[in-house]
Amino acid sequence: MGGLPNRWSFVTSFFGVIDLVAILPFYLTTGLDLRVVRAFRLLRLFRILKLARYSKAMNRFSVALSLAKEELVLFLAMSAVVLYLSAVGIYYFENTAQPEAFKSVFHSLWWSVTTLTTVGYGDMYPVTAGGKAFTFIVLLVGLGLVSVPAGLIASALSKARELESD
Repeated sequence: MGGLPNRWSFVTSFFGVIDLVAILPFYLTTGLDLRVVRAFRLLRLFRILKLARYSKAMNRFSVALSLAKEELVLFLAMSAVVLYLSAVGIYYFENTAQPEAFKSVFHSLWWSVTTLTTVGYGDMYPVTAGGKAFTFIVLLVGLGLVSVPAGLIASALSKARELESD
């Protein structure tokens, strides 16, 4: 009976409920069409998250994210501002030349996201000289959007490793 409280604490925990919901469709198949309920078996994938507590690297990564949290939040806020400003800028340059592609600032946000993340699908691109020059500037800023968080996390990871060794 000594192990009973541990069992109940597991059953009522997050992962216990996930396990129950994942295996419940197997036991409820009594001739009913429960294919929709079987989709809950995908929740078993959450059990993989339990492995994270046994990994020093995952613990170090979570410490690094907590160390760089304020910088990352500030960077994300500034990225949102840059995203909006680039959408407004390309709308200003390209709306008259391509009114079907750049209908509004909201429609220009797609171009802004793909350009700032340096994906560039090619479905929307500037044709005016001003739009091309503006795109060049946005692409340079987009390279910074990729590299700055990587640098922040890398320095936080090295700080987390130092804290771990102390």
